[in-house]
Amino acid sequence: MSQRKDFEGDAGAPLPDFNVGNIDLTTVAPAYGLANKGQQQPDYLDYDQKGRGIVVTMFANTGMSYLLGIGVGGLIGLREGLVHTPSSRFRVKLNSILNHCGRHGSMWGNTTGVVAIMYSLFEGAADHYELDSYTGPLQPASPAFAAFMTGATFYSSAGPRVAALAGSI
Repeated sequence: MSQRKDFEGDAGAPLPDFNVGNIDLTTVAPAYGLANKGQQQPDYLDYDQKGRGIVVTMFANTGMSYLLGIGVGGLIGLREGLVHTPSSRFRVKLNSILNHCGRHGSMWGNTTGVVAIMYSLFEGAADHYELDSYTGPLQPASPAFAAFMTGATFYSSAGPRVAALAGSI
C-alpha cells in the first residue's frame, strides 16, 4: 500500500524551508550594486565613443526613410488617383486611388530606402577611415562625404557629369 499525502487543493508539496544563514553576502553584493569591503572604487562599464554601429544605424535610417517614402508616395498617389480617375463611380475611383497609392508609395519607399542604405554605408566607411581627423574638430566630414557619394552613386548610370552634379547637390 502506497502512502500518498494529499495536500490542500492537491497543489503539490509546499516549498522547502530555505536556510539563508549560510549565504555569503559579499558574493551577492556586487549583483545588487553594493560595494565589497575590499573594493575602493566603483567598477565602470566600457563606453563606446563612436556610438551605434554601422548596421544598427543603417537599419534605423532605412526603416525611417522607407516609412517616410511610403507616406509621401501614398499622398502623391492619392492626388494622382483622384485627378486621373476614368469614371465618377465610387468603385472605379477607389480602385484608381488604390492603384496609384500602391504604385507611387512603393516606388518612393523603395527609392528612399535604397538611398538611406547607401548613405549609411558611405558614412560608416568615412567613420571607419576617420575622415574627420583630416578636417579638424569644427566641421565633420563624414556626413558631407556620405551625401556626395550617395548622390553620385545613385545617378552614376546617367553619366559622370550628372553623377558629379547629383553628388554636389
